[in-house]
Amino acid sequence: MVHTQSLQNKPADSVAALRAVEDAERLGLAVTGAGIVAFSWTAADDLITWDGVREILPSQLAVEPLARGRNFLNFVSAENRTRLTALLNSKSADPIPFDIDIEVASALGSVWFAMVGTRIPGAGGATERLSGLMREITERRRESQRLRYLAMRDELTGHLNRNSLRAELALAIDRAKAEERNCAFLVASIDRLAMINDTYGFDAADEVIVAVGERLSRTLRSTDIIGRTAGNKFGVILGNCSERELGLVADRLRAAVRDRVIDTRSGMVSATSSVGAVLLPQGASSSQEAMLRAEETLERARSAGRDGFAVYAKSPQLETGRLRLMAIADEVVAALKDNRLVFAYQPIIDAKTRLTAHHECLLRMKREDGAIVAAGHFIPAAEQLGLVRLVDRRALEMTVERLHSNPSLSLGVNVSGTTAGDPSWLKSFIDYVRANASVAPRMIIELTETAALHHFEENAQFVSQLRELGCRVAIDDFGAGYTSFRNLQMLRVDMVKIDGTYVQGLCSSHDNQIFVRTLVDLAKNFKLKTVAEWVGSEEEATLLESFGVDYFQGFYFGQPAMAVE
Repeated sequence: MVHTQSLQNKPADSVAALRAVEDAERLGLAVTGAGIVAFSWTAADDLITWDGVREILPSQLAVEPLARGRNFLNFVSAENRTRLTALLNSKSADPIPFDIDIEVASALGSVWFAMVGTRIPGAGGATERLSGLMREITERRRESQRLRYLAMRDELTGHLNRNSLRAELALAIDRAKAEERNCAFLVASIDRLAMINDTYGFDAADEVIVAVGERLSRTLRSTDIIGRTAGNKFGVILGNCSERELGLVADRLRAAVRDRVIDTRSGMVSATSSVGAVLLPQGASSSQEAMLRAEETLERARSAGRDGFAVYAKSPQLETGRLRLMAIADEVVAALKDNRLVFAYQPIIDAKTRLTAHHECLLRMKREDGAIVAAGHFIPAAEQLGLVRLVDRRALEMTVERLHSNPSLSLGVNVSGTTAGDPSWLKSFIDYVRANASVAPRMIIELTETAALHHFEENAQFVSQLRELGCRVAIDDFGAGYTSFRNLQMLRVDMVKIDGTYVQGLCSSHDNQIFVRTLVDLAKNFKLKTVAEWVGSEEEATLLESFGVDYFQGFYFGQPAMAVE
């Protein structure tokens, strides 16, 4: 408090003192408004002085007991108690900074606080006090926990995701080798899930996926491990399994799916599953190889129809294909490490002005000998082996780098079908775009029609977030799948790219002309821009312009080039 007498005797000092008081009050208001609490914990008397703690504590917790250090220590978790006690008992002559996340139990669940400060030494190095700030971080902590969960788990089913399952499979193979016994890996797929989508809707299909995952999980032993490896597929690790047991387990898994209908909000759904399996370690030496061979075997099981089962058997033809796939995967990993993924840029032309509106970034891989390889050579292998998330991330980073270096460019970048169904990857994509928001208005994100629909809810949210950041969103290869314009309206995309198979030879195909004209008219009703792919001649361009197409893309207007100005 500033005394009146002292203010009268020293006017200059009094003004400075008043200013200091005002600054302190402003700082106090700012700190309180930000939900930050100051504390000073003196070791000698075990008293804690709090400034504003009531504002951040859950209402059912009393403040008064926390004025004593021993009460505060009982208030927090055992781990926090150990760390704080170590600070109080320290004999260091130097100040010790600390940053501790404090977990507090309340009637509504755990509440988290960040406690940041310094341990201040006194005489002989004994702790004099702990001084610092505390702030509630519950939402931040929950979001961090959610992201850690999504990094390991499939959001829909709660089972392990593909990458986590592969890591567990690697451990299982190593243990089996060390103990000279067998383990196994199975892939169970839900038969004809696309038909369930078409008949009952995507919500019902999701309910079927969840129900099948639960049934498979309940059928397994406690030592077995299950994960979701793709939209309609689950992977199962049998930690100790003979060849005879492998068939019995597969029969039980298929029966668990087949024998009872699944009750969904859209009606009762009958489902079956097919299973491909590989006995380990003789069937494969690594987790990646095991997953690949189980997938190959699954295709054989499904070739006979529904509810099939097959076990991997060595085949020279399949072995050649597998080795080729593995070699491509090694190429992709090396290219990522050496920054040998590059873009070829193809112009997108304004139909009216015939000027370049933007470019699509088409991924290429530069081999060690300098040869350029198109995406079709390596993307399917990257998708099958779980590497495409890394590839797509690098493509995003390259696009952002190019946009930063050339403010006049607008670029389109593709998101593969595999990553379009990965919620944690989509979240990281959004975070990266948000961190580079200045270039977002010059980005066009392209999703394939099939991928956008297979993961409709995730992609609807993804599209909405991208558009909020200023990006435009396009549906690629439109017409190749079964998207309705109602779905496009719900996705809120900006443009559709008409699949090139309907544009190629357009002038001589009356059916294709009707299809393209109808599609363009519908797009205009929904205020969507249209891009015609594979435009190969002036005649096709003129006809497309008469239909009302907004943009052209094709070799007639420009082949993909390794540089763009």
